[in-house]
Amino acid sequence: MTMHYELLANRILERAAIHFPNKEIATRVGECTHRYTYAEMFERTSRLGNALRELGVGPGDRVGTFAWNTYRHLEAYFAPATIGAVTHTINIRLAPDDMAYIINHAGDKVLLIDPDLAPLIEAIADRLTSVQHFVILGDSSEMATSLSGALCYETLLAAASPEYRPADVDEYSTMGLCYTSATTGLPKGVAYSHRAVYLHSMTAATADMLAVSERDRIMAIVPMFHANCWGFPYAATMVGASQIFPGVRPDPRVICEMIERERVTISAGVPTIWIGVLDYLQRSGAEYDLSSLRQVVSGGSAVPLAVLQAYRDQLGVEIVHAYGMTEAAPLISVNRRRSWLDDLPDEQRLELNASQGVVAPGIDMKLADENGEDLAWDGEQRGELWFRGPWVADEYVDDERSAETFIDGWYHSGDIATIDANGYIQIVDRVKDMVKSGGEWISSVDLESAIMAHPDVLEAAVIAIPDAQWQERPLACVVARSEASGPLTRDTILDFIRPDFARWWLPDDVVFIDEIPKTSVGKFDKKVLRARFEDHR
Repeated sequence: MTMHYELLANRILERAAIHFPNKEIATRVGECTHRYTYAEMFERTSRLGNALRELGVGPGDRVGTFAWNTYRHLEAYFAPATIGAVTHTINIRLAPDDMAYIINHAGDKVLLIDPDLAPLIEAIADRLTSVQHFVILGDSSEMATSLSGALCYETLLAAASPEYRPADVDEYSTMGLCYTSATTGLPKGVAYSHRAVYLHSMTAATADMLAVSERDRIMAIVPMFHANCWGFPYAATMVGASQIFPGVRPDPRVICEMIERERVTISAGVPTIWIGVLDYLQRSGAEYDLSSLRQVVSGGSAVPLAVLQAYRDQLGVEIVHAYGMTEAAPLISVNRRRSWLDDLPDEQRLELNASQGVVAPGIDMKLADENGEDLAWDGEQRGELWFRGPWVADEYVDDERSAETFIDGWYHSGDIATIDANGYIQIVDRVKDMVKSGGEWISSVDLESAIMAHPDVLEAAVIAIPDAQWQERPLACVVARSEASGPLTRDTILDFIRPDFARWWLPDDVVFIDEIPKTSVGKFDKKVLRARFEDHR
């Protein structure tokens, strides 16, 4: 028998303070950079925990964060867990109704709010039923808000005790809460236990997953309010890596400048981020030293093959595909090439890199047909991905929709995929985004990737539109590059992709728009496009 040892999230921070006290955490603050160490962070996090106690926060209470990627947000990732409370990261880009709903549904007792975001909370403050204290994440000079009784974060910390007094909690108790957007209806809450976050962090750090180490300087562009920032704040802290935070409203120029100045080794964000960075570099002609980057991790949706190739060939940067979801804290798989595939021809290696990779150790995976029967891992058969494991949720928080998604011990992802004989996942589409034409399925992802390979295309999204004869037909929505070599037309796009698809797969039409609408986490928002073009013929 081994000794009983609780896997608690605050022990991740304890380890960093003991073993890596002088490692750096840097945050862009306007034109300046705030820098401090894990030792200093540990003291401030202890102060925050004690300040929250003084505000009446206890075990099980929810502390909401409404903030950008900064060192103060990192402190809020750990302090509630230290006192047995729960960190609820709130998506700053939600509609006001959804924002009010999740704060009330979570029962947030305290809200920690970045100064420039306070107006968004002010607009819904009279609808918030559980919040007892608003805390502005700044100093006394940043307190311009109409929120009743708002408190100053730095004043609270200065007055609080620096004594580290962790609560006695069970590893299965909740320490994190995040809401995922629903296909229909209101957002759904996902709770994370201490144990889940601890195990997720250990696995994420391994070489065949996110591969983070003490030597790394990690800058996550993915928002800290989205799916635990893909686990990077916890995994980086666990191994003692330096953390770089881009601060308020980072744009492609800021991202490139920070990679160069801070010698970032790992960065992470959704494909639209990296498409935007590539477009900025090509359009502006600006040159940055990106040689410190050993990998860019991208997830949330498929990275077009053309973008993978451009980063590799033009910038010398490897984009690594990862796959996950809020319900899995979020890591499911990472694309690392297995040793016996090293000798693949260059084109096949690039195609392999475009897949979502191999499932993480500790996660069970199933490819199922519509009747729940297992499908072969042959790279051909398409089915829905099901998962279970120590950091996969087993229900939504107080939500009757759990029964639709968590069935007989499996999480039904809603993602349609193939799995090849080597275990590599290839996401074909979301169930809701597939186009069903004449009883046959068409993958919008495959069409989008092919269209975005055109050198004059910046973005493309393919949606289903109603069709009297075929039930649905694909419509391509395309954004042209501002410096396109010539006018793009419907025939230009269709002729470009025609060699790669059967005739019935080709979109019936191509529309050119100024911008693809994005969701609150930067994915293409096809719901908006479907509503806009539902009468298109």
